[in-house]
Amino acid sequence: MSKFLIACGGTGGHLAPGIALAEALHARGHTTTLFISQKKVDARLCAHYPELNTLRVPSAPFGWRPDVHLRFHWQQAQGLLFSLRFIRAHRPDAIIAFGGFASGAVVFAGKLLGVPVALHEANRIPGLAIRVLSRFAQRLYLPPGVRLPGRLGLVVRHTGLPVRREVARIPRAEACALLGINPAQRLLVLFGGSQGSTPLNNWIRDHLAALAQEGVQVWGVTGLGKGEHGVRELHAKDGSVVRAWFEPFTDRVGTLLSAADLVLSRAGAGTIAELVRCETPAILIPYPHAADNHQQANAAYFEQQGGGLAVAERDLAGLRQEVLDVLFNDWLLNKFRVNLHRMSQENTIDTIVQDLEDLANRTPPPRHLRHASTPVPL
Repeated sequence: MSKFLIACGGTGGHLAPGIALAEALHARGHTTTLFISQKKVDARLCAHYPELNTLRVPSAPFGWRPDVHLRFHWQQAQGLLFSLRFIRAHRPDAIIAFGGFASGAVVFAGKLLGVPVALHEANRIPGLAIRVLSRFAQRLYLPPGVRLPGRLGLVVRHTGLPVRREVARIPRAEACALLGINPAQRLLVLFGGSQGSTPLNNWIRDHLAALAQEGVQVWGVTGLGKGEHGVRELHAKDGSVVRAWFEPFTDRVGTLLSAADLVLSRAGAGTIAELVRCETPAILIPYPHAADNHQQANAAYFEQQGGGLAVAERDLAGLRQEVLDVLFNDWLLNKFRVNLHRMSQENTIDTIVQDLEDLANRTPPPRHLRHASTPVPL
């Protein structure tokens, strides 16, 4: 059996697939160590997986502001030393990194010490970390149809994002019972990503009473340190009680998505992968300041595939009627679910695990994957 080092810290979108991959590798008898960041969101999520070996690695996000820039380089240097010591001591057979600021040091350390490196990019526009680190990798996993030209000797596999085992669809009635939700009323779920979204939190607060008037329940995942928490009781036009739940973080993603009739969400790749796994229709509001506008590309692809709709943040003010139109259109919701079911059929985990086993064992890739493209600058 092999030893794998998984660099996946920084955001829930990087960490959750790392956990999913570690679960799958363990099921095949391998051992793993997860390198995570020192952010609270990483510790919060990993606390639910005590069976996984995790290490908090020095790291910091990149930025051009002088203090942020200096801290980035200092933390990356500390992370490199940490990674070199770990790799020398434990000799993993392969490293896989999910991008983000927590990946750079360990990938470079692996390259220096001769450990094979794989990278996973979930967004439809590869981020800066993946574009730079791909020079040191032997494998690159990209979404279907996405290209990264100019990487000689890099084997590219097209596949989706690993999703944790517990994020799976269950019958709606069962999910509603577990959450205490009235199954006779429609449920709108709000996701702002692992960091939360102030604009989406404000939108749901401003329209909560109007949604309740139409008999729409709301469950808002507001993000750590953002928005209100607890349960509110409102009333529909007919006088019936309509509840709204707010929490900073959820450990029950699969249950919540299974209960939802519709999700209002940012367009991070991790959230989209969970929506697809649970076959839950969504209206995606891409974060307009995401690097390279990658959330817009993610949302556009999701809409093209028929999983839901994409709406720009600048159009939030007029969104309420569209939300209601979708929520009470059973034909459209069923059409979205059919398309999501089709999208969910890919066996992402098995594809990646098998390929990583080959990489760890130094097994050459299939001939049709061994291709090179003309180098181009970043």
